[in-house]
Amino acid sequence: MSLSDAPRSGGPRRIALLGGGFSTDTDAVLDTWVLGLARAARPKVCFVPTASGDADGYVDRFLTAFGALDCEPSVLRLFRREPDDAALREFLLEQDVVYVGGGNTANLLAVWRTHGVDRLLTEACDRGTLLCGISAGANCWAEGSHTDSFGPLTHLPDGLRLLPGSVCPHYDSEPGRRPSYRRAVASGALPAGWALDDGVGALFTDGTPTETVRRVATARLYRVEPDGRGGISEVPVTA
Repeated sequence: MSLSDAPRSGGPRRIALLGGGFSTDTDAVLDTWVLGLARAARPKVCFVPTASGDADGYVDRFLTAFGALDCEPSVLRLFRREPDDAALREFLLEQDVVYVGGGNTANLLAVWRTHGVDRLLTEACDRGTLLCGISAGANCWAEGSHTDSFGPLTHLPDGLRLLPGSVCPHYDSEPGRRPSYRRAVASGALPAGWALDDGVGALFTDGTPTETVRRVATARLYRVEPDGRGGISEVPVTA
C-alpha cells in the first residue's frame, strides 16, 4: 500500500507550491501568503532544508526572514538529527506549516524515508498541517517531478504522492525546463501535472488548485497534459 492509499485521518490535504519565497525574493509576498493559509493566527512554521544538505546559510536566511514575520519559526535538521522517533513525530505534528527548501529532490526523498519523515509528513498533512516549498520542496509532494537532481534536466518518477500528477518548477526561468517537461509528459515518462513560473504561488486542496497568488505580473501556474493527438496541452490556471 502506498502512502497515498493509507487511511486518512480526516480533513483536506493542503499543499502550496511556491515559485519563490525567502530563498530567492527580496520581499515577503509569497511567504506572507503562506502564513495567511495556516490554520493558526500565529502559526508554527518548520523549515526543512534536507534537499540542501541542511546548509547553514540557507537555515540562517530562513530564520532571519521568518523571524521578522508573525510566526514561530523552527528548523528540522536531519543530517545532525537529535530527537528520537517519538519526539520527531510530536514535533512535526504540532507544526502549522512545514516549509521545504530547494536543492536535490532525489536526495531529499531518500533521507526522509531513512528517518520516516515521509510517513510523518503524510500524517501531519492529514491532520491539517499545510505543506509547502520551493523547487525540490515543491517537487517532493507529487507523484513525479522534473528535476536536475542527477545533473542534466530529467524526469523523476518518484515523490510522496500527496499531490496527484507531476510538478515542474522554474518553468520560465531555467533554460530547457519547458521543452524538457513537455516532452516527459507527452511521452508518458511523467504523468500530467503542474508547471510553475518563478513568482507564483499555488494552493492545492485535495489535489485541486484552489488559490493562486503572483508577486510577478507575468508569472503563471500551468496545467500540462497530453492533448490526445501526440502533443501537449498547456493551459494557464487561475484559481
